Amino acid sequence: MPLTKSGLPIDIRPARGKLGILTPGMGAVATTFMAGVEAIRRGISKPIGSLTQMGTVRLGKRTEGRSPLIQEFVPLAKLDDIVFGGWDLFPDDAYQAAVKAGVLSKEHLTALKPFLSTLKPMTAVFEQEFVKRLTATHAKKGKSKADLAEQVVADIENFRKTNDVDRMVMVWCGSTEVYREPAAVHASLAAFEKGLRESDPEIAPSQIYAYAALKSRVPYANGAPMLTLDTPALMELAKKNDMPISGKDFKTGQTFMKTILAPGFKARLLGLDGWYSTNILGNRDGEVLDDPDSFKSKEVSKLGVLEHILQPHLYPDLYGKVDHVVRINYYPPRGDNKEGWDAIDLFGWMGYQMQIKVNFLCRDSILAAPVVLDLALFMDLAQRCGMSGIQEWLSFYWKSPMTPPGLYPEHDIFIQLMKLKNTLRYLRGEELITHLGAEYYD
Repeated sequence: MPLTKSGLPIDIRPARGKLGILTPGMGAVATTFMAGVEAIRRGISKPIGSLTQMGTVRLGKRTEGRSPLIQEFVPLAKLDDIVFGGWDLFPDDAYQAAVKAGVLSKEHLTALKPFLSTLKPMTAVFEQEFVKRLTATHAKKGKSKADLAEQVVADIENFRKTNDVDRMVMVWCGSTEVYREPAAVHASLAAFEKGLRESDPEIAPSQIYAYAALKSRVPYANGAPMLTLDTPALMELAKKNDMPISGKDFKTGQTFMKTILAPGFKARLLGLDGWYSTNILGNRDGEVLDDPDSFKSKEVSKLGVLEHILQPHLYPDLYGKVDHVVRINYYPPRGDNKEGWDAIDLFGWMGYQMQIKVNFLCRDSILAAPVVLDLALFMDLAQRCGMSGIQEWLSFYWKSPMTPPGLYPEHDIFIQLMKLKNTLRYLRGEELITHLGAEYYD
């Protein structure tokens, strides 16, 4: 059994039985994720983009030559043991939803139709005020928000029994809700539960899902930028039930590029005058974000990245006056193929100006799908290790990583990856890698 630095054993329960992965939202991201896992299980494709499936972790000194696959180093659930479930605002099964999303080819859809057609969404929790550009046709009705939460708890338990799953994880794959600041109802678990009974207007559907998951002892990861887990009420519930939580907002396209480029500029101490970012996309996410209130949730998520990486309070001459602009434009012809443009204005030695232009023609759901898989498997691992509360070691996957109160988030993707792999080393009693020491001996 692996040991911690204190010499105490880390009890990692084995990944026996089935793992249920539940997704509030069964649109483009979720159906691409589900289809991809099934394609991998059938040998149709490889798990490209998935750290849990293709990544390695170096152990010991470089001279030892030990770099096992992550999935062989830590006891992760096997893909063959995954069972899918979810909720959606529309009654389409996963095949119908995937066809409408337009992410996957006709060839893949045809091959996977028998499987995807079996995945039918449960009725969703929906409130028009929080997603103004969509109209639900497959939503729950209840006497109160507490009633709706109880219905989700019942859905979770029914899924558990029907599919004979041993463990579950919930990953939000739904639309971005409107921007909200924490309110009095979020201040404590008692206030939140009172608010559920009274249908407090500040309680969002995503918070109802998170509450139901944590009450059911199901780890929860928030794949969108809105206020969900990051409230005292739900963090109190996670602590009370010893549940891991993580979020928020999948780091996929443009922000992924920023967390690669910005650390490089800072490492070389190149100055930054401005960073203009704009996106066009035409999927359901683009339609939702066309609403200014929903866009503000995304904007706040995107804008925080540069400030935390560049630390202008430490480098005022280089990053004290950065004009950072973010735009998202709904353009239906583009579908799920998002295009992100970045115009970066740098300055270097003696203040001379330089420019970098980035045009990232990405596939939003193709980038998000392996992130959903990794988060589900790592959150399940965290639960089996007894790691409750905010899983900061999973910051690698988030635009706005959650942190314990009082700590700023780490956005540098290379530091995030080091933290993630060192956490895995720690769990298995291996020496942490610091990259200190002489060549050939570290």
